[in-house]
Amino acid sequence: MSTEPKTVLIIGGGIAGLTAARELSRQNVRVELVEKADFLGGHAIQYACKATDQCLQCGACKVEATLKEVVESDNIHVHLASQVQGIARNGRFSAQLAAAQVDKSEGLKSCGKSYNDNPIKCAGIRGYSKHNAKYYDTHGRLNPDTTAQSDRVEADAVILASGFTPFDATRKSTYRYGDLANVITGLDLERGKRANGTVTRPSDGKAPQKMAFIQCVGSRDERLGNLWCSQVCCPYALRTAMSLKHKNPELDITIFYMDIQNTGNNFTTFYQQCQDGLKFVRTIPVDMYQAEGDRIQTRYMTETDGTPVEEVFDMVVLSVGIMPGGDNQALAETLGIPLNSDGFAAGVDALDTTATSGKGIFLAGTVQGPKTIANTMAHAGQSVGNVIAYLRRAS
Repeated sequence: MSTEPKTVLIIGGGIAGLTAARELSRQNVRVELVEKADFLGGHAIQYACKATDQCLQCGACKVEATLKEVVESDNIHVHLASQVQGIARNGRFSAQLAAAQVDKSEGLKSCGKSYNDNPIKCAGIRGYSKHNAKYYDTHGRLNPDTTAQSDRVEADAVILASGFTPFDATRKSTYRYGDLANVITGLDLERGKRANGTVTRPSDGKAPQKMAFIQCVGSRDERLGNLWCSQVCCPYALRTAMSLKHKNPELDITIFYMDIQNTGNNFTTFYQQCQDGLKFVRTIPVDMYQAEGDRIQTRYMTETDGTPVEEVFDMVVLSVGIMPGGDNQALAETLGIPLNSDGFAAGVDALDTTATSGKGIFLAGTVQGPKTIANTMAHAGQSVGNVIAYLRRAS
């Protein structure tokens, strides 16, 4: 590679985009990082630490560390609340940026109505991390120098790291998400714990004494056409449950599941600890109703003989899966690369899922398919390695 620094356009500022940006910056490659939301870190920065008396390898701290390094790097130029509107190629890539429509409710879920009353305090919450504060002014408003600018950027290669969309739990109407206040998603729980440091019931702010986690909500569902395993649901549910149990040993937690996916190198030991502290029911509830005190009455069938059972919980957490990003089709058309039959960006090599059919265009993270935080970061690292090799060949 020539001594003149190269530039890489990264589309997406979640953990995949942040990891790729960090690794490129370390190798003196300039980065134009485009993120449609008004904060960096994506879904991963919203996850809370799940440590008990030991680290459970959830990856939340790695996201924070990576975000900090990206924010402090002089080699990385961030474009928040922005999107790639079009891209042309004449030797290099020339991308036209435009303002993205930001979902203002995203931060309000954590900050509540006080966002307008105390924007400085809530700005940090809105970005889910103090490291995003760089992109806000003293009044809690996004800095216009890094936000929603119509701009054109030039790059020598592109990494698509636009992430995923959480499954919309309202599509599983039997769970009555959005109707029963104390039926929440795993991401709702993460956001609340991230902002408040604890888990409380949305209906009254009280700590739950009896909880249920329902696995595979939107994943491995033939009726919905989602046949893939999202890979993250088992790890975050079990780690979260064990973390909550560690802080409150009297907390009663039930895991409803089809089967439990391997959650890491120490899975056997960890799973045994979970079985010792949690209740596992190998079936999925079929109905939910409002019970006294805003509790949730569930009905399910026993695994052995199908006998109906009814049980009441203070709170039910739906472990929603990973869906293809809502922008995947538009981004694929803009970049001239295909999607697979499930709607994720398609690689061209089974052994290297970062490579695409577009010369100089690479994939990183869950835009290519479901991955955990650790696997997403590894995939982004592999993408960077291929980008560097490509830039050297092109020099």
